[in-house]
Amino acid sequence: MSRFLLALFALMFLSGCTEIEYASHLAKRSRPDVAGRGTASAQQGNFKIGNPYKVEGQWYYPREEYDLVETGIASWYGPGFDGRHTANGEVFRKGELTAAHRTLQMPSLVRVTNLANGRAVIVRVNDRGPYKRGRVMDVSEKAAELLGFRGIGTAKVKIEVLRNESQHLAQLARTGASTRGYEVAMNQKISPAAMPAAYESAALEPVSRQPLQQPAQAAAAAGIPGHTTGGEFYPDPVVTNLPVRPTEIYVQAGSFTVYDNAVRQRDTLGSYSNASISTAQVNGRQFYRVRLGPVGKVDEADQLLARLVQAGQNSAIIVVE
Repeated sequence: MSRFLLALFALMFLSGCTEIEYASHLAKRSRPDVAGRGTASAQQGNFKIGNPYKVEGQWYYPREEYDLVETGIASWYGPGFDGRHTANGEVFRKGELTAAHRTLQMPSLVRVTNLANGRAVIVRVNDRGPYKRGRVMDVSEKAAELLGFRGIGTAKVKIEVLRNESQHLAQLARTGASTRGYEVAMNQKISPAAMPAAYESAALEPVSRQPLQQPAQAAAAAGIPGHTTGGEFYPDPVVTNLPVRPTEIYVQAGSFTVYDNAVRQRDTLGSYSNASISTAQVNGRQFYRVRLGPVGKVDEADQLLARLVQAGQNSAIIVVE
């Protein structure tokens, strides 16, 4: 076990971290999934999935999922939340690379890529949200800054759950161990194949319930470049630049496995001149998606989405392709 911890801390020392805003913070003031937070023993964070909840007429079903790949519009939050508790019981610190997702287990490690500029960082999901329709994730202010959309407020993004790393964090959190700072190590440019074998197989090993030294503190002690904010040390962040292709924003009214059902929905949207049917293969199944667009700007997509919902298309979403 000691060899595992040494290998893990060696990986932790290699990193980059960070801070946090808000684009949908007004909606987040009444989180339906955060009852019972704030006890002293929970401030380091617990493993949590949570119950189904309903916001603005739409149901969300949290679940444990390690293969999620999703595109859409991300926003950011931070002001007014520093020092408050997240959905899994942590104290929110705007100096950390964290994020909120509507259904993922907490904690999870997720790579977020800005599809407009290719900038990517890894964040740790520890909160529920965003509760604004048409958003797939709220990231921290610092994450938005690193991704290049802090001043804009929103961005087209791709989010990818890191399977092995997220499973490892889930086990740590289930045993009561803190997972804060693990995103620090992951923001170093290390391929999964280069990670220590002990880290890869951690889910098979017993995990000590003894408090672990925070990776950020360990990095500071090891002389890793960083900065101090509010008396806490934060390693300097590492941003990855990934290749991206041009994408468009669409508002999707529905997705069907039966073509005739898609045709019927498209026909009910006759007042929208740009309604069309596109096809997609998902896990070997053929889907027919009724979409409007492309739409030039996020606010235009928001307005179109609102019109569809008011017209009774309650499953409508914003997608990016």
